[in-house]
Amino acid sequence: MGYKTILVHCDASRGTAGRLRIAADLADRFGGHVIGLHVRHAFQAPAFTDAGPAMDSLYRSYETAVKAEEAMATAAFRDAVGNQGISGEWRVVDGYVDEILAAEARVADLVIVGQAEPDSPPTATPVDLAEDIAMAAECPVLIVPYIGAAKPPGKTVMLCWNDSREAKHAAVGALPLLMAADKAIVLIIDPKVGRDREEPGADVAIWLARHGVKVAVQRDTAADSDVGGVILSRAADHDVDLIVMGIYGHSRMRERVLGGASRTLLASMTAPLLVAH
Repeated sequence: MGYKTILVHCDASRGTAGRLRIAADLADRFGGHVIGLHVRHAFQAPAFTDAGPAMDSLYRSYETAVKAEEAMATAAFRDAVGNQGISGEWRVVDGYVDEILAAEARVADLVIVGQAEPDSPPTATPVDLAEDIAMAAECPVLIVPYIGAAKPPGKTVMLCWNDSREAKHAAVGALPLLMAADKAIVLIIDPKVGRDREEPGADVAIWLARHGVKVAVQRDTAADSDVGGVILSRAADHDVDLIVMGIYGHSRMRERVLGGASRTLLASMTAPLLVAH
C-alpha cells in the first residue's frame, strides 16, 4: 500500500523545487512514479487593445514569458527527479491549470500542490489553486508551504479528527504515511460524546492501531472558536511535519466556501498539509 502515482504541479515559482523534492522522497519510499505537470496558461488579450502591431508585441511578450516559465519548471523537475534515478515523466499542457490538474488527478494516488505565495504576479498560478484542487480531486492532496518544508513529511503526523466523512477520507488518504510514521497524534478539539462515550477518539485510535499505526490521542479545546489556531499550536508543540485533515465546504458560482479551520491552515500553514474532501 502506498502512493504509486504522484502528480506534482510544477510552475515557475520558487516552491516547485520543494514540492518535487517531497515527491521524489515519497516515490523512493513507496516505489512510486512522479508525474511533473506544467500548464502553459492561455494568452489573454486586453479588451482595450486593437489588432495590429500592439497585439503582435503583446503576444511576443507572452510567448517569451511562457517559454521562460516552462524552462524553469523543466529544470526543477530534471534536478529533483530526472537526475536522481526516480521513476518519472514530464508533461506540458496548454490550458487552465485548475481544470487540467483536477482532470489529471483522477488517475493519481496523490496530488502535490503549493500554498499560494504572497505578492505573486498576476500571471502566476491562481492563488486559490490549492483550495480548488483540494475540493475537486478524487484523491488526497498534499499542500506544501510556499517556503518549503524543513524536513520530509511523515515522521510525526497529526490527524485532525472530528468524526466527519471528510476526516475519514483524509485519514484513509494518509494511511500509508500514518503507518510508516514514528508517531501519529489524533487531535480532537472540543470533543463531543459519541460512539466512544467518555473517551472521544478511542474508536479511531483503535482503527489506526489495527493498521499498525503508533497512535496517541490528544483532546483539546478551542477558545473563541479558533480551531485552526489550536491545530497550528499543537503542531508546533509536537514538532509535527505533516498535518492531516478533512476539508469541507461547497462551490457556488466557482466561489469556494471553506470551514474556518481549513481557511486558517491554508493561509498560515507551518508544515505540509494533507487534505481530502
